[in-house]
Amino acid sequence: MIDSRSLWRALAALAAVLSMGGTTAAWAQSARADIPPGDYIVAIVNSELVTHGEVEQRMQRVKQEAARTGARLPPDGVLREQLTDALIDERVLVTYARDIGVKVDPAEVDRAIANIAAQNKISLDQLRERLQREGIDYGRFRDNLRDQIAVERVREHDVIARIQPTDREIDALIDKQRAAAGVAIEYDIAQVLVTIPEGASDAVVAERRARAESALARVKAGEDFAQVAREISEDANRSKGGEIGMRPADKLPDVFVEVVRPLEAGQVAPTLLRTGAGFHVIKLVDKRDGRAFTVTQTRARHILLRPSAQLDEQAALRRLADLKRQIESGKISFEQAARQNSEDSSAAQGGELGWASPGNFVPEFERAIANVPVGGMTDPFVSRFGAHLVQVEERRTVEIDLKQQREQARNVLREQKFGDAYAEWTRDLRARSYIEMREPPQ
Repeated sequence: MIDSRSLWRALAALAAVLSMGGTTAAWAQSARADIPPGDYIVAIVNSELVTHGEVEQRMQRVKQEAARTGARLPPDGVLREQLTDALIDERVLVTYARDIGVKVDPAEVDRAIANIAAQNKISLDQLRERLQREGIDYGRFRDNLRDQIAVERVREHDVIARIQPTDREIDALIDKQRAAAGVAIEYDIAQVLVTIPEGASDAVVAERRARAESALARVKAGEDFAQVAREISEDANRSKGGEIGMRPADKLPDVFVEVVRPLEAGQVAPTLLRTGAGFHVIKLVDKRDGRAFTVTQTRARHILLRPSAQLDEQAALRRLADLKRQIESGKISFEQAARQNSEDSSAAQGGELGWASPGNFVPEFERAIANVPVGGMTDPFVSRFGAHLVQVEERRTVEIDLKQQREQARNVLREQKFGDAYAEWTRDLRARSYIEMREPPQ
């Protein structure tokens, strides 16, 4: 969520400008010095501008990429509108990241700049000179890179925080995972069943419900469940105190499994269950998970390069391919390459990511490392975080308890929902932002 104080400060500043009769022209005047002659403002987004020149540059890059890959593009008018919209979204995210005070380590920015210079096969001094020749202020260039890193950071934090899988979704995924692994949860259930005759009148149904409610009240008051079942229950297990016996979850009615899943052994469901057979008082006598649920964990290092306007995705992949060749030839270790080049917080630890279970990484990452042998490296690949090169250090098979299973399932569900949540988050931020579209000058 946007900090309400910051939002009101922005609205107050806008109101002050409007009260002077200058719309946003006076407010934007200081930014005009950065616009080259002949260029013009397309949109004002909070404290940032989108210019016609930026849109045209973005169009050129998109067309060049489409020509290289054979992708089909919409007509120029539609493409220009789409790219303008994308630039507005970028400005919305940048100003939001600034407003909430996201901090980026200067060392991360240094590594990003070093990667841009390395990809262009020039030194840092030569990069400065090239920027100067192109009329780009080095300080602003550095600030832009810092903003891009901040946006990635706040995007991951805010979007993940919005995704809250339900207990029902987590349970369903765990059941699916266990079924795929051949691991069945088994439940020992006991019941008191009060049947309802077919075609029973409302009065009969009410009498049957009252009888079941009385049984539930007696059990809640502390009476022995088995004794109440022997007296009242009308099912075939009455003589056994209503106990059905230990059975796999997939051999029990789904409605029974739904009722007992949240219970601990020895607990009674707090309310009656009604089915076609009648009213049920349900007790979970015991449960067991079958054999232990095991997963294969992986310990890995990675090098992350974040594509930007200065280092596009293909350039980042080429840079990583070059680093892979250097590592394979022994010119540099993976750890050293990560410390010098990786653009995330793991760089200080040589790219070390620690032990991770399935579901801890995004799907693209997990697919890339799945078949890599211990000690081997992936080819460079892309995830939503950027371009990666990964080295697999170790693997191990471990048993995980129910709490760990649920956390793993929660992570998997968050990844599945991330795309929709990100789109919603962007729409929400945009709706809360000040955006003014400008007409081309006459």
